[in-house]
Amino acid sequence: MPTYSRLPVSFDYGEGVYLFDKEGRRYLDGIAGIAVNGLGHAHPGVAAALTEQADKLLHTSNLYGVELQEALAERLCEVTDMERCFFSNSGAEANEAAIKLARLFGHDRAVEKPAIVVLEGAFHGRTLATLSATGNRKIQAGFEPLVSGFVRAPRNDIEAIRQIAANNPDVVAFMAEPIQGEGGIYELDPEYLLAVRELCDEHDWLMMLDEVQTGNGRTGTWFAYQDMGFTPDVVTTAKGLGNGVPIGACLARGKAASVFGPGQHGSTYGGNPLVCAVALTVVDTILGSGLLDNAVRMGALIREHIESATASSGKLRSVRGKGLMLGFEVNRECPELVAKALEQGLLINVTNGNTVRLLPPLIINETEANELAEGVAKLILGL
Repeated sequence: MPTYSRLPVSFDYGEGVYLFDKEGRRYLDGIAGIAVNGLGHAHPGVAAALTEQADKLLHTSNLYGVELQEALAERLCEVTDMERCFFSNSGAEANEAAIKLARLFGHDRAVEKPAIVVLEGAFHGRTLATLSATGNRKIQAGFEPLVSGFVRAPRNDIEAIRQIAANNPDVVAFMAEPIQGEGGIYELDPEYLLAVRELCDEHDWLMMLDEVQTGNGRTGTWFAYQDMGFTPDVVTTAKGLGNGVPIGACLARGKAASVFGPGQHGSTYGGNPLVCAVALTVVDTILGSGLLDNAVRMGALIREHIESATASSGKLRSVRGKGLMLGFEVNRECPELVAKALEQGLLINVTNGNTVRLLPPLIINETEANELAEGVAKLILGL
C-alpha cells in the first residue's frame, strides 16, 4: 500500500554512521532510522546478541516467565527510577499502554469518563488512540471519529493547564513529549514541566512523558526528564531501545505501577527473548561507552558549525533541540532539501514544513559530525 513517499534509494549494508546502496555509494545517516539506530549500523555487539539468542530461543509468549525480559525491566527501572515495565513492539503501542493505564487509573477512582491532557503540536503515534492524542489535524484527517477523552492545551502554557484543572474534574493524567519531535523539535520548558508535576500531585493526576524519540540517550541523559529535577509517574520509550529490533516499553512508578492486573493488557510478541537480549546489549553499550556525553558534545559541535556557517545568510531562523536531537528552522518551506541531501550523500529529514531535523547515531565522531554539519549548512545556504 502506498503509505510512504519513498526516496529513490535502497540500502545494501551499513557500517557505523554510514549506509551503502547497491552501487556502493556511501551515505552519512543523519536520521538513524528516525532516532532508532543509536549504535549505528552493523554494530558488532548488537549482531552478536541477535545471533547468540537466535541460536537459543526466539519466542515463548508471555504465558510463561521470560528471564531476559525480567532482566531488561530491572535494568531499565534501575536507570530511570521507575518500578515496573510493560513491553510492547513499538512506541505507539507503548503510548497505547500508557493511555489505557491512565483510563484504568481514573475508573479505579470512580471517574466515569477519564480524560488526558495533551498538547498542541504533539505526536504520539498512528493507532486510533495515539492519533487522537496527537496534535496534528493533517494526519488525523479522514480517520474520524477520533477517540474521545483528550483535552488539548497550548505548549508551555501552564495557565492553560491550571484552567483545565480548575474546570474539568474528569482529567486524570497529563501526557507530553519533553521535546516534540515530529512537531518540529520544540522543547518544553523545564520550569513548565516542573509546574505540571506540581499540578499533577495536587490534583492526583498521572504525569506521563512520551520519550519514544527523546529516550535512550538521544538528548544526553537516558531520558530527557532526568536532568530537569523531577520524575514522571509513567514514561514510554521505543525507537533507540532496540537499535532496529522492534521493542517498546511503558514504565511506571508509585501509584501508576500497580494499576494493571492480569488480563488487563497484553502483547503476543512484546518483550520476547530475542528483542530483550538485544535491548539489554543496547542499554549496557550506551551507558558503558560514554555515548551520553558524546551526544552532548557532538550535538553542540553540529549546532555551532551550522549556526556559524549560516549566520550571515539570514536563512536560518532558529535552532532547537538537545544533544543529538536537533531542529534547524529555515525561512521558508523546504521539503526539497531531503532529495538534495540524498544527492550529496546525506540522509536528513524535514519536519513541520521548514525544520531540518537531525537525529544521527550516538556513536558519531567529530569528523563525521563536521561532515554532516558542513553538508546541512550548504543545503541551507542554497535555499
